[in-house]
Amino acid sequence: MKAALNHGGRLAGALLLAGVLSACSIFSSSTAPKPAPLEALASQATQSSGRVLWQAKQDGPRFPLSIAARGELFVVAGDDGVVQALQAANGAVQWRGEFGAKLSAAVGSDGRFAAAVTRNNELVVMDAGKVLWRKPLNSTVSTAPLVAGERVFLLTVDRQVQAFDVLDGRRLWDLRRPGDPLTLSQPGVIAAYKDTLVVGQGARLAGVDPLRGTLRWEASVANPRGTNEVERLADLVGPLLRVGETLCARAFQSAVGCVNAERGSALWSRNTGGIQGVGGDAQYVFGADGTDRLTAWKAANGDVVWTAEQLLNRKLSAPVSVGAYVAVGDYEGYVHFLSRETGQTKLRLATDGSAIVAAPVLLGGTLLVATRNGGLYALRAE
Repeated sequence: MKAALNHGGRLAGALLLAGVLSACSIFSSSTAPKPAPLEALASQATQSSGRVLWQAKQDGPRFPLSIAARGELFVVAGDDGVVQALQAANGAVQWRGEFGAKLSAAVGSDGRFAAAVTRNNELVVMDAGKVLWRKPLNSTVSTAPLVAGERVFLLTVDRQVQAFDVLDGRRLWDLRRPGDPLTLSQPGVIAAYKDTLVVGQGARLAGVDPLRGTLRWEASVANPRGTNEVERLADLVGPLLRVGETLCARAFQSAVGCVNAERGSALWSRNTGGIQGVGGDAQYVFGADGTDRLTAWKAANGDVVWTAEQLLNRKLSAPVSVGAYVAVGDYEGYVHFLSRETGQTKLRLATDGSAIVAAPVLLGGTLLVATRNGGLYALRAE
């Protein structure tokens, strides 16, 4: 745990994701749980098939990576601040640019404009690969900016929300609300729902007016419990799942729950540990707990459909729904495709042997994953 003093003078604790993951991923320790061995798949005559469509390379990320998908483009940046917009169909570079410094958070993009925060705490925005402006920040950022409606929205580590004009960098507003004593430096939740900005603040999802920065609604995903601030830490972590009017998220080591974004009200919440975000579709919500046990819940009411234990302790990424499958990456660079109906493993594809470090992202039938060594692999399950 690391303590950080914000600009308002309040002492806020930041649990560093790097420390959490490094402590969890040392499999050589005699006390660490051993990852489950790879299971034998069904015979080739009955198992599903898949392939690598294309590959690309970037500087291996040393920050919490996420991949932006807009239109027909994947937009992703490496540790050195080089950003690429890649055609989902074939990996062709649509545009490329350099933020000019190493990054503290992943790039956010609407396909044309791209925004990122550097390690010297500077927000940089570019237009189709050309830098438009830079602006120093007074708060640390570990969540990728959201670029939407010619605005750039930031969620800081202390869960302050800021809005900037994408063209000239003018600060439009900021939203500061009474926060929890401890917050995570793991990427939080910031997304768009129709004309509402959705952000995670503590264990709550908040709907914000993107033009004025005023609160529209608020709904709890979890009810933090514990005898101290650490035990009650339940920040929402990305990625957020949006299906129609339903928004679903994970509260760190606490719960998975869904909210109706039209009414701004909680639908259901289930107590379950875990540090990665959730995935899913109109029928199911998928997520892994602290031991990498995968669970499928009914999106409508939170009832458990199935649990799968064949990937225990393999340090799974957040899952994503891919047609008839749910896909998830692991610490050895494998991407596992499980039946969304039963949780049975149907297909496994290898990358470069290093960990999958971002939630896989689906765009037009192409699934993109990123590895610790800087590999970008576009996959397709048949």
